[in-house]
Amino acid sequence: MSNCDVIIVGTGPGGATVARELARRGKKVVMVEWGPGGPVRGSIGQYVSELLVPGKSLLITHGLLSMVRGITAGGSSMFYYGTCFPVPLDMLKSYGVDIRDEVEEARRELPIAPLKDEMFTPMARRIQEGARQAGFKWDRLEKFMYQDRWKPGMPFGYYGDRNAVKWSARMYVDEAVSLGAVLVDRAKVRRVIVENGKATGVEYRSAGRSCTISAPVVVVAAGGIGTPVILRNSGIQEAGFDFFFDPLVTVAGTMGDVKTGNAEIPMSAGTLLEEEGYMMTDLPLSRLTHFLFTGQVLRLHRLLSFRSTARIMIKARDALGGRITDRGGVRKHLSQEDRDKLHHGCQNATKILRAAGAKDIYPTWTFAAHPGGTVKIGQLVDSTLKTRVDNLYVCDCSVIPEAWGLPPTLTIIGLGKYLARHLSGEKGRLPPPETATRQP
Repeated sequence: MSNCDVIIVGTGPGGATVARELARRGKKVVMVEWGPGGPVRGSIGQYVSELLVPGKSLLITHGLLSMVRGITAGGSSMFYYGTCFPVPLDMLKSYGVDIRDEVEEARRELPIAPLKDEMFTPMARRIQEGARQAGFKWDRLEKFMYQDRWKPGMPFGYYGDRNAVKWSARMYVDEAVSLGAVLVDRAKVRRVIVENGKATGVEYRSAGRSCTISAPVVVVAAGGIGTPVILRNSGIQEAGFDFFFDPLVTVAGTMGDVKTGNAEIPMSAGTLLEEEGYMMTDLPLSRLTHFLFTGQVLRLHRLLSFRSTARIMIKARDALGGRITDRGGVRKHLSQEDRDKLHHGCQNATKILRAAGAKDIYPTWTFAAHPGGTVKIGQLVDSTLKTRVDNLYVCDCSVIPEAWGLPPTLTIIGLGKYLARHLSGEKGRLPPPETATRQP
């Protein structure tokens, strides 16, 4: 590790993509990950320990709004629902970042496609029929799934996919390691070491000890919450303000003649109401998550109605605001406009469920996902994703400068490929850093 070329902090879609791309180009890469990097077991125990630990992976705002993030090799993509949404190419290009070619390359490499008919379940079809009857354009969504590996009755990887049907960033981590990269797991990075205005390594804690690794380039990819905390500890105090976190709520109802099972694939189909500022999709849950969502709103008589529950998720594009605390806490209130979006979405979801034949319809609490915008392009990083500290870069959801309310996985993968090309000296299409100074 003393001779590595690049240190990458975090192994979600951004960090894993940069690691994989640089390893493919022969660079000596060290990935430092707070969470474990062991095998994917797909167990409830692994799910809870890597996604639902209060104060670590489960964060609660002072307004009692919950947000989760995966603390494990592969990051939150280990537990996401594998849905691919379009990249905001024009928005990023307006800040000097053109990743069109990188996104097309990712689309060629990754298993991105709508679900085939055999994977589109009766519950998803019923909700789609109800949505169209209620007047909504409700189409199948693109999924990050190796559909040829799927077999009828195969359970969806809610707790981590040991069948490797759902793509996750762990696959890029494993590929990078197979190409010579080193993964240091269970290691929490505290700060980037900066000497004479240049990043020279990182300091982290592992097994109760303080350790350091040196390298001429450091990429922080610890997510929308973890990255600003590390940057503050490294001297960039402005990180972690005015962010988005994609608030969401679900609406559930009882379906008398359609039953769900373990093979139900979430977010199979849906609609984006761009002018209204939110999206809606079907959202079957794992049995554990169903208990959590249902119990929180005291619908105790519905706890055992797992198989007959039809559910729709409403995810809104929220206004920028709030701050991340120095210890990684989330401090943000939903604006009245944000609440109105979610309320309007709940009304439409109720119409859809009624049209689909559901009874006893009720909303659940508001949650949040995909925190980003804490280290924005045009403010704290330039068009090459470099901070004001030489040789220190950022590549995760934190660099996205504007909220758009959609899962960002493909966008972050595109940014990872873009940064890897820059770090490898492939600068042909990259603008000079001084051109990306637009403020959001």
